Amino acid sequence: MHILHLYKNYWPIVGGIENHVRLLAEEQAKAGHRVTVLVVNTAPRTEVEEMNGVQVIKAARVATVASTPISAMLPLWLRRLRPDVAHLHFPYPLGEVAQLFLGRAKATVLTYHSDIIRQKVLLRFYRPLMERVLGAVQRIIVTSPQYAASSVVLQRFRSKCVVIPFGIAQERFRAFDAAGRQTILERYGPEPLILFVGVLRYYKGLTYLLQAMPEIKARLLIVGDGPMALALREQAQRLGLEGKVVFVGRVEDEALPAYYQAARAFVLPACERSEAFGLVLLEALAAGVPIVSTELGTGTSYVNSNGESGLVVPPRDPSALAEALNRLIEDQALHARLAEGARRRAALFEAERMLAQIETLYREVLAQA
Repeated sequence: MHILHLYKNYWPIVGGIENHVRLLAEEQAKAGHRVTVLVVNTAPRTEVEEMNGVQVIKAARVATVASTPISAMLPLWLRRLRPDVAHLHFPYPLGEVAQLFLGRAKATVLTYHSDIIRQKVLLRFYRPLMERVLGAVQRIIVTSPQYAASSVVLQRFRSKCVVIPFGIAQERFRAFDAAGRQTILERYGPEPLILFVGVLRYYKGLTYLLQAMPEIKARLLIVGDGPMALALREQAQRLGLEGKVVFVGRVEDEALPAYYQAARAFVLPACERSEAFGLVLLEALAAGVPIVSTELGTGTSYVNSNGESGLVVPPRDPSALAEALNRLIEDQALHARLAEGARRRAALFEAERMLAQIETLYREVLAQA
């Protein structure tokens, strides 16, 4: 089967969708499929390369508008390709519209990663085409029952929606790294550690977590970088959190599991529906770390089941964040019960399970086509 994945970015750009597309593409290539990824380059030139068995086409970038990379070459490349299945990763308007009018795939599926939240002006103009795109694809993959139920956009297309949760390769987070964990505890201890991992964007809610930190009986490690980094550092300084909040920056993949294993709790204080799932939550589950997350009506509360694998609190509420995190720090029995629950819940999000469900879906839409 020839599979085409279409999105705006690909590794080494790091992000939840980028990581998901890379996992899909590489594992599908290992399974014997011919896999192509079509994205936009960061430079004004087109590059074609083989990466871990995947053909990656990075079309020349002309500009970036409203966080959307623009490429005149991407539609031309799409016109040349004749895959069996085109797999769109929404939202990326240029790719979706190009597939609608120029794509030559036998069948098309779309993973609906998130509603368009912030680009309201763009959405006003894009909505008619977006609805044509969603109406034209054979299936829409939604990553949690909560998102399928709460997205206003998806209500019109529920008959073609199928829920397939994200999955990750969990072995490296389960494998205990005693030396790595001890190094982190010696570097940042002796206080209990709470951990955040992710790209530092507005919808992650870190401004509210920093407001909560004076009341939290632990040190916060923020792993990652992003457009909010400077503003968050300045906020931490204004709040007098030097030493209580550590901006670790980006961490290499092989070192990341030790951070989870050193943490007393993991926190994702997201404040907007742009946080549609939270792949980092799967990493925390696999490592057996209790989670504090927020109720957004999205997949975050599907991954982190309140009272089973962690605690769920209202968004944009520093007091609720502080109370929940202090409970996990101080209540040993609660912590132990939720840690065990996290390990059990991780089984729902194995990469192998997700890959098998997606391949079955591909074969179904091809048979119908």
